[in-house]
Amino acid sequence: MASGKKGFTLVELLIVVIIIGVMTFVAVPRMGFSIITGSKAQTNAQKIAAAIRYARSLAIANAATNNQGFSLNMTGSPYTGFQIVNLKTSDVNETGSIDPKVSCTGANDFSFGPLGNRLLDSDSLTVSAGGKTYTITVVSATGMVKCQ
Repeated sequence: MASGKKGFTLVELLIVVIIIGVMTFVAVPRMGFSIITGSKAQTNAQKIAAAIRYARSLAIANAATNNQGFSLNMTGSPYTGFQIVNLKTSDVNETGSIDPKVSCTGANDFSFGPLGNRLLDSDSLTVSAGGKTYTITVVSATGMVKCQ
């Protein structure tokens, strides 16, 4: 006579749960790091773009007393931070840091005249981490900052 077995034993269920647990333990940490690192690239790119916009606004706001403008200078090699400098007095108005897991390459300064236009070159800055890359560019004639 055949028995009417219609379920799983406790041992079979425990083995399946242990296998799922081991797979989760291995897979989850590997998935999360690239997502986190990619978001760090976006956060740092937006922080640098905001600082560039701030340097431009300082140049416009202080145009009556400062005819040379303001500049955002990247610091360190490789870039580890930035500082906003008054070009007339060489005073540092603000500083910021870049996450060590994020790579920045390209332009080392973004200088703005009293009308908000970019002085000197028209290089761009590339911020990348975790497979994500963002490019920060400034339109020379108008000083408009783009972060793409």
